[in-house]
Amino acid sequence: MTSRDDILHRIRTELSKGPSIQAPSVPEVWPRMAVTGILPVSSSDTGETPVPPALADRFESELKTVHGEVIRSATMIEAQMQLANLVNRAGWTAIGVMYRPICCDAVKQLDPKNIQWPKPNWAPVEMAELSASIVAADILFADTGSSLIACPTAEDRLLCYLPPECVIIARVDQLAEHLPAAWPMVARRAAERDLSGEFVIVTGPSRTSDIEKTLILGVHGPKRLIVLLVG
Repeated sequence: MTSRDDILHRIRTELSKGPSIQAPSVPEVWPRMAVTGILPVSSSDTGETPVPPALADRFESELKTVHGEVIRSATMIEAQMQLANLVNRAGWTAIGVMYRPICCDAVKQLDPKNIQWPKPNWAPVEMAELSASIVAADILFADTGSSLIACPTAEDRLLCYLPPECVIIARVDQLAEHLPAAWPMVARRAAERDLSGEFVIVTGPSRTSDIEKTLILGVHGPKRLIVLLVG
């Protein structure tokens, strides 16, 4: 253990003796106009929380505006088939997959030889040579076509940036109208002591127009981004 590790360990130990951190009360800046699946709202007689189709439609429209793609699947079985077809058409042979339950389900029809799971100290230069990445969204924001992704490790975070093509897996019940509508969940999660890392918000493929006002994709991250929306 280095001196830095020792200092951080002592700080964490002392902090753990304090009172639990409560998620702050956040005023509603933008009123919620729609029911979302990620918030504690009134359930139907079946016990399910409905998500208006308009939320998914708006998310798809906004993402396409910034050159992103959406593939919609009614079930996970259908999503598995669509992902397998996408991989075959694109010719991806080295796919970095975030280790999340929904990602593990989605890749069941892929050739295991083409899948690479995160590993400690995964060299960024190796990750940049992947054909594509498959990551899991925690929340989708319909107003901007954005995906919020929790990245507890550096490897998770770099899977969002380094491979040239990225597939985000998400369910329709993860749709929120906008960031303020999802903030209570984000604040609760950020207050949990055992969690580390950060949230990444992804809105379409990487793009810039700094050079002569010409739009260039893939400069600072993936040049292709697909959201596989299940449900």
